[in-house]
Amino acid sequence: MALKEGLRAWKRIFWRQILLALGLLGLFLYGLPKFRHLEALIPMGVCPSATMSQLRDNFTGALRPWARPEVLTCTPWGAPIIWDGSFDPDVAKQEARQQNLTIGLTIFAVGRYLEKYLERFLETAEQHFMAGQSVMYYVFTELPGAVPRVALGPGRRLPVERVARERRCQDVSMARMRTLHAALGGLLGREAHFVFCMDVDQHFSGTFGPEALAESVVQLHSWHYHWPSWLLPFERDAHSAAAMAWGQGDFYYHAAVFGGSVAALRGLTAHCAGSLAWDRARGLEARWHDESHLNKFFGLHKPAKVLSPEFCWSPDIGPRAEIPRAEIRRPRLLRAPKGYRLLRNERRRRLPVLRLLRRPNRPGLAPPPGVFGPGKVWTGSHERKRS
Repeated sequence: MALKEGLRAWKRIFWRQILLALGLLGLFLYGLPKFRHLEALIPMGVCPSATMSQLRDNFTGALRPWARPEVLTCTPWGAPIIWDGSFDPDVAKQEARQQNLTIGLTIFAVGRYLEKYLERFLETAEQHFMAGQSVMYYVFTELPGAVPRVALGPGRRLPVERVARERRCQDVSMARMRTLHAALGGLLGREAHFVFCMDVDQHFSGTFGPEALAESVVQLHSWHYHWPSWLLPFERDAHSAAAMAWGQGDFYYHAAVFGGSVAALRGLTAHCAGSLAWDRARGLEARWHDESHLNKFFGLHKPAKVLSPEFCWSPDIGPRAEIPRAEIRRPRLLRAPKGYRLLRNERRRRLPVLRLLRRPNRPGLAPPPGVFGPGKVWTGSHERKRS
């Protein structure tokens, strides 16, 4: 009897500890903002010295990863993670000028995002984005006549393309992969050598120069760069084309900033557009929409360069809005506070999902490998009609 009572007491203690741990984890991830500041104590890892000595960049030449010992400066596959102080910006600018590059910057400004964010985005881009380089701002909007008139420097242009307005903000972000793929096959792809795709609800606060250019480039998400891989918010629904198995994926990337060469971006947008359409045809929607599919793509096709969270920082993280974390020396982009009540005219709703699609191990629910290869975009009859 005494043994049984002792076991029961230990079981109670064990389950209380489990519940406490889960509660603290919930607060850390979704609850009190102050708990989020504790993640800065989680070490990011260290770049091996053998890899560190070989890190080079296509614009800045040899990098200086030892100048940032407090952060991770390389990926497991040997690509550099660009932090302030790890490169020479003057060398990068000189190399870009010698190559006589034209750099594209695409922005979707639909609905109230147009009136609330676009003007400040463009004005600050003129101050900080690829200064001294030839730049093509490429704006997608349903109201071309409402695009603000911004004074542009020499060698900088602002073509505008009309797009239809979607019913939900999430649909806009998911449709942009299909729209970008088409634009990269047209004027944008013919005239630009490298292209960046950015969200409009942010503004530039520091120099965003040629050090960010690469064949394929993506940015560590500022909310998740300290997290261990098992906590990263990848899509876990095995029925979705964006699904990533446990243990798959190295970092979580932010869809607010990604880019690369025209050829690389056409491959990325073809994959994501096809995967999004595949999910849509089956009544599925990934947890983080196009960002989930972007992370799946870069899980399969490793980027040539990764940008640190300094390139797109969220002031909400703190410790105070005006003071970033110690490792964030000079933010390049700052996310705008979200005004969802103003920007979204309807409640978020989930797509209907058939019960039979939720049955585990059902054959035929994952797209065959290679179906959505570069240059192939799914345009089947199940695509949602635009309103």
